[in-house]
Amino acid sequence: MKAVLDHIVLNVRDLDTALGFYTDTLGLIPERVDLYRRGAVPFPSVRINEQSIIDLLPEAFWSGGEEGDGWAAPNLNHFCLAVDKHEWQTAMDRLTAADVGIDSGPMTLYGARGNGQAVYFSDPDGNRVELRYYEP
Repeated sequence: MKAVLDHIVLNVRDLDTALGFYTDTLGLIPERVDLYRRGAVPFPSVRINEQSIIDLLPEAFWSGGEEGDGWAAPNLNHFCLAVDKHEWQTAMDRLTAADVGIDSGPMTLYGARGNGQAVYFSDPDGNRVELRYYEP
């Protein structure tokens, strides 16, 4: 079977902080934010590419609060965003400008398309993110 990543759901403590990180710092495209703010959808998302999104799940859904049932579990080690080499430098510059520390790397690591250059950092909720590029 071949598949593509459709979406990841991240538990976030502060939705505005998470949205700012993924849109302003990393440059991903926000989706359904207006619908979320109007109460028409339960959470907003950010688009990774045409095929994949990250859903940002507010704390009330995963903490057992008013809206949710506490069904979400903290079981994600990290996720990886792959970009082209040009976008890599832009992303690194944005991380530096936002004062986001690099936990490890750059280093050569194996991924879905072979070896690539990668760094690890954390989002405002402590989710570990790998950012990588592959040489052509």
